[in-house]
Amino acid sequence: MIKIVCDVHISFKVVRFLESKNIEAVHVNDILDGDSTKDNKIAKYVDDNDYTLMSKDSDFQNSHFLNNSPKKLIKINLGNISTKDLINILDENFDFIYTYLSTDSFLIEIDSDMIRIRD
Repeated sequence: MIKIVCDVHISFKVVRFLESKNIEAVHVNDILDGDSTKDNKIAKYVDDNDYTLMSKDSDFQNSHFLNNSPKKLIKINLGNISTKDLINILDENFDFIYTYLSTDSFLIEIDSDMIRIRD
């Protein structure tokens, strides 16, 4: 089963959307130390438990490149986009994104005009 942890700045509505797509999704507020969990603990948790991390935080992108942790990262580069618009973008591109979620290591960057895959 595909599993995703949504970081603190990702709405719980996105978690529910992912669950509707048969993905095991949890919000970082519901694990570890919630919204006060340090980035390195989140990265370790997702790596140790075979989750993908969805985040707007560029620190995770830097850590992915420098330390290969988190191994699986969906980086949202959309600024202050509404949750509804983010869900629409995820829904419109779900099949494309889903094909990468079972690989061992990747970075998916979601921008307003494109989705980039870096492995």
